Amino acid sequence: MRVPLKPLYMDVLLAVVLTGLTVATLVGQATAGVSWPAVGVAVLSAAPIALRQRMPMAVAAVVLAALAAYSLRYGDIPNNGVGMVVVTFTAATLRPRRSAALVFAGSVAVTVIAFLKTSEPWLLSQVGQVVLILIGAWVLGESTRRWARRAQRLAAEAAQAVSDERVRIARELHDIVTHHMSVISLQAGLAEYVLDADPPTAKAAIATVGTASREALHDMRRLLDVLHVDHESDYAPQPGLAQLDELVNRTRGAGLDVTVAVTGAVRELAPGAELCAYRMIQESLTNVLKHAGPAAARVEIDYGERTLTVKVSDDGTKSHGYGGHEASHGIRGMRERAELFGGVLTAGPREEGGFTVLLRLPMDELR
Repeated sequence: MRVPLKPLYMDVLLAVVLTGLTVATLVGQATAGVSWPAVGVAVLSAAPIALRQRMPMAVAAVVLAALAAYSLRYGDIPNNGVGMVVVTFTAATLRPRRSAALVFAGSVAVTVIAFLKTSEPWLLSQVGQVVLILIGAWVLGESTRRWARRAQRLAAEAAQAVSDERVRIARELHDIVTHHMSVISLQAGLAEYVLDADPPTAKAAIATVGTASREALHDMRRLLDVLHVDHESDYAPQPGLAQLDELVNRTRGAGLDVTVAVTGAVRELAPGAELCAYRMIQESLTNVLKHAGPAAARVEIDYGERTLTVKVSDDGTKSHGYGGHEASHGIRGMRERAELFGGVLTAGPREEGGFTVLLRLPMDELR
């Protein structure tokens, strides 16, 4: 794992400071001159800390070995064993618990070796104090490692949320563009066809084109406002079944005969479920307009006790649901929407002709 430069510089600075303090302490305590071998071993108990993030276990082994060698030869711990505390914390932060336990055990062993060289009556209490300090370093390192893992997990979840939101926005754009552009294309073609023979019909078709284009621009602007987080935007809420009449009227204006039947006790659903049902109806009617040929469509909504059932069927002459990549892509998107809310969407040709799209959403998930 690559270590960032700034922490590496800080480790080098820490190693220099600890090494300087260790050497200064040895020189200050020396009464019969400085033992250069002792200084060399003492330096090895602090200087390797500069590489603690790159090689934590190797650094811990060198530091503990130097401390043990110094204690066995000179009967003391250089600089009160600060390097030992640092490597214990580092191992607990960067390595698994077993590795941290191994470094902790080695640190305790070095402490016992150092104090066994003395004959002080308070030996046990001093060892206990050092062990408590080592335990504190281990616990602090473990907490730091857990915090880092939590931060990584939250970052991964945030990245996944961004990805999911991009998919949702892409699906919204697909629904908006497909539906409105289908209406615009059909009405523009109709206006061109009857412009000279039937001006009133051409005028009505052009008016429908204008309405559909304005609605498409409004929906696109709403999505763009959602993406601009640097300012507050007043945008309309997501559509739901309450806007079904507007959708049906717009589709009828595009030339498709649509009937609607609602059964059961009508009640308000969660916004996401409302949007799921609305987009399913919108996509299905768009597919009928574009792929079914001469047809009539029927929308059936049943508010059951446990299940919301939405069915869109037509009597067209083509199996448009699987007749082209664009239509199958839309059905796949509807199915993915349904699965988000624990629902099931099926689509396929009818035996008597035409096509049916059926959505079932569990009511318990929608309240």
